[in-house]
Amino acid sequence: MAEDTNTGSGTNSGAAPEPGKGPEFLIQKTYIKDLSFEAPGAPGVFLKEWKGDTNVQLNTKIRTLNEQEGVYEVELGLTVTTTSQGENAYLVEVKQAGVFVARGFSQEQQGHLLGAYCPNLLFPFAREVVADLVLKGGFPQMLLQPVNFDALYAQHQQERQRGEQAGESGSATA
Repeated sequence: MAEDTNTGSGTNSGAAPEPGKGPEFLIQKTYIKDLSFEAPGAPGVFLKEWKGDTNVQLNTKIRTLNEQEGVYEVELGLTVTTTSQGENAYLVEVKQAGVFVARGFSQEQQGHLLGAYCPNLLFPFAREVVADLVLKGGFPQMLLQPVNFDALYAQHQQERQRGEQAGESGSATA
């Protein structure tokens, strides 16, 4: 089905809003930026009773690609380390990224959009990659629990504010 891209005087209700006519958010691309799977204890770990203990670390990075156009790259990093009976069973590192357009938002709204909403969009892709790699690596299925990126973002903002306040009170001494 072809889209009508007529920009004449008629209405075009299916078109994206024109720049400057309100906030605009678009997902341009999602992709795996980096990926690693290691099973240092294999094959010995398979010969023992499985008692998996998993540690998950998350981080996000935001990079401006084109400030005038409002184009940003958001990268969600996940590191999953699992041990069984004190032995490293596997390590999965994935950097799931996306290119997003965010225009017309206040600085606060844009910070939340890029720091919480975009990682929330990327997480299911990263979770699927981890699940597939772990299973293909010969280990029991690994399903990562949902993450509340809004709460993590709020916590990060509070820590940043406390750090700024501590810096201000520390610089007042002469």
